[in-house]
Amino acid sequence: MRKTRTKALAPAALALLLAPVATACSGSAGAADSRTVTVTVGYQSKTINTVTAGTLLRSLGYFEEELAARGKKDGVTYKVDWQDYATGAPITAQMTAGKIDIGSMGDFPLLINAVRGKELKQPTHLVSVTGYNLRGGLNTVVAAPESKLESLADLRGKKVSTSVGSAADGTLVRALQRAGIDPSSGIEKLNQQPSVGASALQAGSVDALSQFVAWPGQLAYEGRAKALYDGAELNLPTFHGVTVREKFAKERAGVLDDFLRAQRRATDHLRTEPVAAAESVAKETGLPAEVVYLYNGANGIATFDPALRPELIDALKQDVPVLKDAKLVGGVDVDAFVDPEPLARALRGAQQYPAAVAARPELWLKGQARTQSFDSPRELLKAARGADVRAAYVPDAVTGTLWFADKAVWVAEGPELRAFVTPAGAKAYVAAHQGSGARIVSFAEAGALAS
Repeated sequence: MRKTRTKALAPAALALLLAPVATACSGSAGAADSRTVTVTVGYQSKTINTVTAGTLLRSLGYFEEELAARGKKDGVTYKVDWQDYATGAPITAQMTAGKIDIGSMGDFPLLINAVRGKELKQPTHLVSVTGYNLRGGLNTVVAAPESKLESLADLRGKKVSTSVGSAADGTLVRALQRAGIDPSSGIEKLNQQPSVGASALQAGSVDALSQFVAWPGQLAYEGRAKALYDGAELNLPTFHGVTVREKFAKERAGVLDDFLRAQRRATDHLRTEPVAAAESVAKETGLPAEVVYLYNGANGIATFDPALRPELIDALKQDVPVLKDAKLVGGVDVDAFVDPEPLARALRGAQQYPAAVAARPELWLKGQARTQSFDSPRELLKAARGADVRAAYVPDAVTGTLWFADKAVWVAEGPELRAFVTPAGAKAYVAAHQGSGARIVSFAEAGALAS
């Protein structure tokens, strides 16, 4: 199922009267009126690592503003048809049918997008990034809160839900391989949409769920899951990006530039007003704002930057063998798929964003439009004690993945307090620091020790 919303942007009447007849366009839906261009954008509203090219961008209206300015110059009415999907696969299907011009999806789906586009003679190109995590922290394996599973090794012989061909599935495959479990025979894998898998986990019909942003964080926040494996343990970059049909990019290069400029504006907004952006995305998607902020906040798991960073492209090349082993693709010419020219053209002269930095503990108090950052988890817990807290976030002591403080696993080591996303991570740390008296403590005990 998808949701469609169309916005029309009519230029001035005089411009319409005086302008020469424009070529009918839109690669997706042809327009009866030769002065009307419909641009169809496929996005995933609840995959909140794509918001700067989807949910947030749509709500801010920046793309429409850019097109309105273009319309005044060329006497064309531009319309944007926003089509909302749960995953990247249907976006690719619509792009290869010539019905979606621009789409956003994760790294593994992007590779499938490249292959299908070439096969069906509707080639596509990766032109920008939305959000990324250099260690892979955007994907997480979770289990039911009461589950006795405590590590990835415990999944041997268990039922695991994921979306085959997604970045979350790629994380699951790689993590199982590192744990010495054959991904094809060591578990019973169920190929399910994220919402179906979440329901299956709650119903007890699967033992674990491997999914992408924002499902793991949402389930943990709502007390419906606990983290079993932090994708950042792989230490391999993961990201979402923007893909465009080659034909559309050639015929409407200026419109693509408008989209990329609008994406950059949305990225500026998210980076400078992260709380407002989280509230906006929450309103549009129905997700808790606290969950959106976990991923998209000032110290969030995702770093938003349209740049086609070399380390991300290198990671994309490393993803190809995983998809080949799953028989989802043959080969992928990543270098041919990536096209840096549109972004360089659209953002010529724009200042580069700084590289991602290590996350810091962060406190969001109720009624506040700004959060507070701290130098240590102890300082965060001390400040939170007795305060009217909306959400408190702490980075994993090893991977740096941000997590909810009250859902994290805490370790006390002398005067230091450390947080971990998973029980396995905390236990591994304690085992490696036996001489220091490191021990696992409850969240309540950690708060008391901090005070």
